[in-house]
Amino acid sequence: MVEGVKKEVGDVVEFDLVNIIYQYSYLGIFLLLALGIIGMPIPDEILLATVGYFIFMGDLPAVPAVLSAFLGALTGITGSYYFGTICGKPLLYKLGPKFGISEDKINKTQHFFTKYGKTALFFGYFIPGIRHLTAYFAGMYSLPFRQFAVYAYSGAIFWCSFFIVIGNQLAGRWAIVMDIIHRVGTYAFLLIALGLIAWIIFKPKNKSTYSNEWFK
Repeated sequence: MVEGVKKEVGDVVEFDLVNIIYQYSYLGIFLLLALGIIGMPIPDEILLATVGYFIFMGDLPAVPAVLSAFLGALTGITGSYYFGTICGKPLLYKLGPKFGISEDKINKTQHFFTKYGKTALFFGYFIPGIRHLTAYFAGMYSLPFRQFAVYAYSGAIFWCSFFIVIGNQLAGRWAIVMDIIHRVGTYAFLLIALGLIAWIIFKPKNKSTYSNEWFK
């Protein structure tokens, strides 16, 4: 289904990531997002941008692909909330390091959550290492589910949409973007994303979004 995309991005995106989407399509997107949100070492932003790229190339229909991403993120964040409600802090300190979640990262997330409260559920998605734990702390501190859902679900939809659009809009420069991500990290990707937003807002109206002149 996505063989053409797979050939083009296979050298700059983790092969396993592309291969899972290639093999399992919407189910693969759903499972990867859900597991990534819970805390598995999955590059969530790259995954979402890859989905946007597939949509741009016409190899994935937009609506089911985006819905798969939304549902995966919502499932993962809800699972984290209930894990926090049932298991609390002892399990987090015991199992966290096995998933690459250090004690320092747990303490920083706890400080972030207690400082910013419910809004941490929305903005935490954009901070690597934080988004995996904000819902857990919300459950651990017995935040009512309705309040949790308002902030966490709206944040999930915004976060998914943001990176899918980035992957879609930067499709023509995919290899360059992914190389920057691998060399500098996710924060560079966020800077690129903010730059794209500025471009969309301030670009000359008589130029095409994909005009090569923009990149000269």
